[in-house]
Amino acid sequence: MLEMIDLRIYSNKLRKNRIINNFIFKDKIDKSLLIRNFAENIDTCMNKAIIIVKDLVKKYGDFTAVKGISFEVSEGEIFGLLGPNGAGKTTTLEIIETLREKTSGEVWVDGIDLDKNPAGIKNIIGVQLQAAGYYPNLNLKQIIELFSGLYNRDVNPTELLDKVNLTEKAKSKYKELSGGQKQRFSIATTLINNPKIIFLDEPTTGLDPQARRNLWELILLLRQNGATVVITTHYMDEAEELCDRVAIVDSGEIVTLDTPGALVDKLLKTGFQRQKEVKAANLEDVFLTLTGKEWRDE
Repeated sequence: MLEMIDLRIYSNKLRKNRIINNFIFKDKIDKSLLIRNFAENIDTCMNKAIIIVKDLVKKYGDFTAVKGISFEVSEGEIFGLLGPNGAGKTTTLEIIETLREKTSGEVWVDGIDLDKNPAGIKNIIGVQLQAAGYYPNLNLKQIIELFSGLYNRDVNPTELLDKVNLTEKAKSKYKELSGGQKQRFSIATTLINNPKIIFLDEPTTGLDPQARRNLWELILLLRQNGATVVITTHYMDEAEELCDRVAIVDSGEIVTLDTPGALVDKLLKTGFQRQKEVKAANLEDVFLTLTGKEWRDE
């Protein structure tokens, strides 16, 4: 077992100390082994760009939704795409996911050229959309079996549901699930083809604090298991907690891209001050302390 000081060093390197601790204790994973292995490999993985977007443009008639966006996502990182409604985040992701045609620009995913081999990209990505359309009268096991057939994959539905703590809901219909359960199941379906890259579009919208924090833990576990994660969210605390780097998009353009910590530091150097003093805890922390952080069936 690592000494406490070593554990803090590794956890700081990951920048996810509190969530990792909560998840690992709950699931009895060997903390020292997990953090050691992940810390040893993260630098190597994150030197390689697994997504390259160059001068991406998307026009709808006279309206330009995406205006020459360029960025890279490193293998093994959680990358956040942030911005107000209509900024072009979802359009950009849908182009990378091969769901929407671009007007111009270049997109490479794990070395695959979008223009030449979109099918190859589909084989290595998992996509969780804002509004997932599942057959409401099928149970979760049946839906997974259906998707497995479409991907031509041999998947054990019970093992997959166990990853998102939905084993007991295997025989439940999708329409019977709570909001948090639907989101977790939606993420489970992105794992059917064992993707190298997972796209999550506003995955925690409308969830209560417990469901939101538990979904954070799940997202971190996906990355710890080797996936690269690209996420959009309107919750800045979520992006700050989860993302290694974020790009802020406005009016179809990237206005800044850096680590959350670096962006905050740059703002503070301008003399920015909050009107209200920030405390060491917030109301959500109070809520979770009083009600617990465990998975809820609602």
